[in-house]
Amino acid sequence: MFKRWGGLLSVLLALTFLITACSQAPATQVTPAKGPAWAPGLTALPQETVVKVGMKQVVSDAGILIGMAQGYYKDLGIKIEPVQFNTGQEMINQLAAGQLDVGATVTASGLLNAISRDIPVKIVADKGINVPGQGYYRLIIRKDLVNSIKDYADLRGKRIAIVGTASLDEICLARVLAKGGLTTKDIDMQVIRAFPDMLVSLGNKSIDAAMVIEPFVTQGIAKDIADPWKDPSEYDPDAQIALLVYGTSMTKNPEVANRFMTAYVKSTRDYNDAFFKNKNKKEIINILCNYSVIKEPSLYEKMFPTGLNPDGYLRMKGIAADLEWYKENNLLKAEIKLEDVVDNKYADFAVKTLGKYQ
Repeated sequence: MFKRWGGLLSVLLALTFLITACSQAPATQVTPAKGPAWAPGLTALPQETVVKVGMKQVVSDAGILIGMAQGYYKDLGIKIEPVQFNTGQEMINQLAAGQLDVGATVTASGLLNAISRDIPVKIVADKGINVPGQGYYRLIIRKDLVNSIKDYADLRGKRIAIVGTASLDEICLARVLAKGGLTTKDIDMQVIRAFPDMLVSLGNKSIDAAMVIEPFVTQGIAKDIADPWKDPSEYDPDAQIALLVYGTSMTKNPEVANRFMTAYVKSTRDYNDAFFKNKNKKEIINILCNYSVIKEPSLYEKMFPTGLNPDGYLRMKGIAADLEWYKENNLLKAEIKLEDVVDNKYADFAVKTLGKYQ
């Protein structure tokens, strides 16, 4: 009896072994996950990650807005959550505290002082530069003053508006004045917090000139109240106007930070193809009309285009000059060097992944 059961058990074990062996052979090769067609070597994050981005949804935010519309961030496992801010300092505070992941902003004493306190906040990419001959951020003067303000020295005593002090806006004005041997002490500097209000002030002649950004340059010209005056390449050729800043949550998470930058750089390339190579321009203008605060397609054809580096890199000479200005004006609370402020490794990663822009 026991012998018969023992023999049956042996047969069953042998059959089990054969079935198991057949199911395991031949071994199948696992194909690694692939990234999107535009970045095949880069896979998405294992779980969707929300990235909070502080921005005003203007044209210089195209690297974020286009990527949202085209799905580049989504392809890499990132969901963008836009956050609006009333002031740059509020944005800087949240970046430092890790409550905001990315800031689309300009240099300011508050940002640099946060970095000088060893808070891991870094300037990581270009978000707006003046294209020679087509400066999108510039000093405009009142149309009726064209014949009396012909050169830089003629700005002496004039009422000139900027949106804020101790920031890039004051720096840019200071460089205009320096061409005429002037400083901000030689003019009546006005602080008007909103660019549209500057156009109103030019219209009612309560100011003589203003540092404004597009589309307000074009709108001022169209309303016949402003003249674009001199091109910024004359008085501030190396200016780095706007910046992309990573907060502590990004600098501590390179997997997310590198993917965000890759999608950002891909988006700026779509922008450059559209505005400087006339490729898919109508499509990109439609995206910007839907996602930015500028809703009129015709304006994009008239405006001076924002310069965006298709490889993401900043104008280091411009950042260095900004740092020097803050030092000279005693606005920094501690010694800080260029390498403390800028981190190019994320742009390096994006260019390595996508290749250099052609």
